[in-house]
Amino acid sequence: MRAKLTYAVTAAVLVFYFVLAGSRGVLLIRHGTLLTVTFGVAVLILPLIGVWFLWKNTQFVRRANALAAELDAEGGLPVDELVRTPSGRIDRDSADAVFVRRREETEDSPDDWRCWFRLAVAYQDARDTPRARKAMQRAIALHMGKPVRA
Repeated sequence: MRAKLTYAVTAAVLVFYFVLAGSRGVLLIRHGTLLTVTFGVAVLILPLIGVWFLWKNTQFVRRANALAAELDAEGGLPVDELVRTPSGRIDRDSADAVFVRRREETEDSPDDWRCWFRLAVAYQDARDTPRARKAMQRAIALHMGKPVRA
């Protein structure tokens, strides 16, 4: 719940920034000189990119959460069997051992979104966020029946 609240607050702050920056861009364009119109258009592009980025990330999070809920209903969510340090961080060797099992499971069933979901969790536990995101994107694509690039 805390993560959802943090995401919502961050998104709201970003939207506020996008509106503020966009209004400044419109004011620059209204001024009417070549320089201010050029700057105004440039200022408007940044919020547009930000809105697109926020939208894509929100879609990703919603789809990943839907997969997690479906997997939970099936009883297929990965069990947290990781060893933790006294401070609560995941032990690297433990995460690597779980990762190896998840990778082998995914290699045996490359078209199963459930395996890719669990592999994404293992990547995240191993602190490899870019690969975790790619694995989750693949799980989402497989779940939606979209073609998946190798």
